[in-house]
Amino acid sequence: MPAHPVESVWDYPRPPRIEPSDELVRVVLGGEVIAETRSSLRVLETSHPPTYYLPREAFVPGALERANGASMCEWKGRAAYLTVAGGDRAEEGAAWHYPLPMPGFEALVGHVAIYPARMDRCEVDGEVVRPQEGDFYGGWITSRVQGPFKGAPGTRGW
Repeated sequence: MPAHPVESVWDYPRPPRIEPSDELVRVVLGGEVIAETRSSLRVLETSHPPTYYLPREAFVPGALERANGASMCEWKGRAAYLTVAGGDRAEEGAAWHYPLPMPGFEALVGHVAIYPARMDRCEVDGEVVRPQEGDFYGGWITSRVQGPFKGAPGTRGW
């Protein structure tokens, strides 16, 4: 029996919900493991695969540096971007965080989300993640979730 039941992203709420996860989350960049934790947060929002937020202390020293850019989420607030480095690679703006999130999302303070498409690979409990389509979304698709998922061509207005 699987450790977790299969979830439909269409059952996720809007506005999003945050839930703690004890799944083993691992991020590899430049051939090196740059982050690993069993204490992540999953942000669940209608039509999106979960986005995993890892505690900053899960990252190896030097893996995260401030980057230019910001974006706004109507629920979570203003996101700041980070450059992610590992091995011989650096991916500018490949991670984001909420230094001062909106009320209800304070749990995200001190946590960082990664665009899995910009890494060598991201894993959840040993399963390699498939990145959410599109260049803006950072969802992590595993066998634990089913779509269809927002982000593919033609889904912008969902």
